[in-house]
Formats: sequence, structure tokens, C-alpha cells
Amino acid sequence: MITQNEWRKARDKVLALLDKAGIVLSPSEKENTEVTDFGLVDLEHTGLQLVVYVNTDRYCAKELILLPHQTCPEHRHPPLSRENPSKMETFRCRWGRVYLYVPGKPTKKPHARSPKGREKFYTVFHEVELLLGQQYTIPPDTLHWFQAGPEGAVVSEFSSTSVDETDVFTDPEIKRITKVVP
Repeated sequence: MITQNEWRKARDKVLALLDKAGIVLSPSEKENTEVTDFGLVDLEHTGLQLVVYVNTDRYCAKELILLPHQTCPEHRHPPLSRENPSKMETFRCRWGRVYLYVPGKPTKKPHARSPKGREKFYTVFHEVELLLGQQYTIPPDTLHWFQAGPEGAVVSEFSSTSVDETDVFTDPEIKRITKVVP
């Protein structure tokens, strides 16, 4: 849960990062920017800001905006049905630098650090560094987490249908949908 004031401050930082990236939003997209602290009340370290352009039963496109060193916690997108094996997503770095972690051989000296006190909920450490214009596709039902570099990051996500409330997080305390209160 975050306050309207916390949402506004985070949204203003997001708009500044999007401006640096040259990404223009409509007034409605600005007003509907999602800010989530994942229920941990530590937005500076664990959080994510999203702008959803389209999300239908066939595909989804959105911007993921991370403030400096902000982490989107480890999670996976489980199968939704027999016919829907799970969300597959491609991340494309539009601005800044993002460190993406997926299963594979652990990186000896990773750039990112798990948020303090939550280290045990981060289990995959194969690092994929995404710089401007680089992209990576995450297969369905794959554990992953990511963290922005020192300036923050803007990442475009292209995926199959997104049903965020079904995401499975390694950390059982996480709540994907954040409530904004006055």
C-alpha cells in the first residue's frame, strides 16, 4: 500500500526517465501509470513502475520503469490453462542499464544485489546485462528478476497476455497489486 503522495512522487520520477528516453505518453497513460511496492513498503529498493499500452487475450506491450538500483523481485509467470502455457516476454532496454537474472550458470561477480533482508528469496543469478537497444526473451514459466543500474532504466516489454495477479513470487510476502490510498 502506498499513499497518493508517494504514487505522485514516483510517477514524476518515471515521467522524467521516460522523457530522457524520448518516450512520449498520452495524458491518460501518465495518469494511469502503475506504481507498485509489491507490498514491502520499500519502493526505493523493491518496486516497479509500469505503463500498459495494450493488453489483450493475444498480446501485451508496456514500459517497465525502474528507479536507480530499484529491483523487481524474483518471480515467474505460471501456465494459465492447458491452452495457455504461460506468459513469454521480451525485454528491450530503451534507456539506462538493467541487470536481468535468469536460470543458468551463476555470474561470478553480479552487478546487482538482492535487497537487504530479502536475499533468501533470490535464487537465480545468471546475469544478462541489457544496454540501450539490447533485448532478451524470457521463456514461459521461467524464474527471473531484474534491477536497474545507477541511473535507473526504461525497458519495453513485448509479451503474450499479461495477467499480473497470477505471477508467482519466490518471496511469499509479496503482493503484486499495490493499493494506493489517500
